[in-house]
Amino acid sequence: MTVIDVHTHGIGGYGTAGASAEDILAMARIHGALGVDAIVPTIYSASIEAMRKDIAAVDKAMQLQTERDEDRAAGDTDGTVKDGEAGERGAARILGVHLEGPFLNPSRAGALDGDAFLLPRFSSWERLAEGFQGIIRIMTIAPELDGAGRLIRVITDSGVIVNMGHSDATYDEAEAAYNAGARGVTHIFNAMRPMHHREPGLAGFGLVHPHIYVEFIGDPHHLHPKTIELIVSAKNKDRIIVVSDSVKATHTDEGSGPDGVTDRSARLTGGSMALSEAVRYLGDLGLTPAVLDRFVGVNPTAYLGI
Repeated sequence: MTVIDVHTHGIGGYGTAGASAEDILAMARIHGALGVDAIVPTIYSASIEAMRKDIAAVDKAMQLQTERDEDRAAGDTDGTVKDGEAGERGAARILGVHLEGPFLNPSRAGALDGDAFLLPRFSSWERLAEGFQGIIRIMTIAPELDGAGRLIRVITDSGVIVNMGHSDATYDEAEAAYNAGARGVTHIFNAMRPMHHREPGLAGFGLVHPHIYVEFIGDPHHLHPKTIELIVSAKNKDRIIVVSDSVKATHTDEGSGPDGVTDRSARLTGGSMALSEAVRYLGDLGLTPAVLDRFVGVNPTAYLGI
């Protein structure tokens, strides 16, 4: 089973915030050791300057990963490189970055820094993305914000996948964003308007629209098992993607509590397990290997176009 995690902020004491390239490579090695084949490191909302530094760290890590793999391949040919000396064998492949913001709604900040959020403006996007167009794969935007529709068109035209999330969007606002080019929903049900029978909101749109992709966090803390059952029953199965949303504290003593990874106010701050572990958890809930292979391998591959 191929396992691709399109939403991970960190793991094992390493994270994308303020990271070096070697931190990102360490993330990739830990994910790989846990059975994850590829990752899209996810950048937190922060100032544009800070986000650019974090993107640059991932960019450098991707270059180093490629160079070390090439060195290892050359070494394997002549027998001069031994395991552990060079290369990134066994590490998850780094596929690019997912920008979780900064064009998000402060009323649905969740564990993100709402003070860093910005209104969607082309000038801000241009400053953020300059020089990184080749590695930005996904961007999460709150579609109800003023200017979001116009910017979604610009970003999708540049080849970046736009997700909707950290949002108070109504159903109609989500539909308008889809028509503007948005193609996914970030961690459905989390950090968005609750679904209501008179206003289904973004979550309701994600469930019933046949072509929109939805992420869900596959750990025991972010969604009730019956909510997972609802997603799997209601949603087109070729548009469901399971993610870890793992963070720096995941797979550390700090992140191993019975209530998941939380802050001092008991607020969830990220996923509690690697995606490969989420597969086992979801299997215990009754999802079949064929369905799980679709959710963590086939669907992310199609979504990313790889």
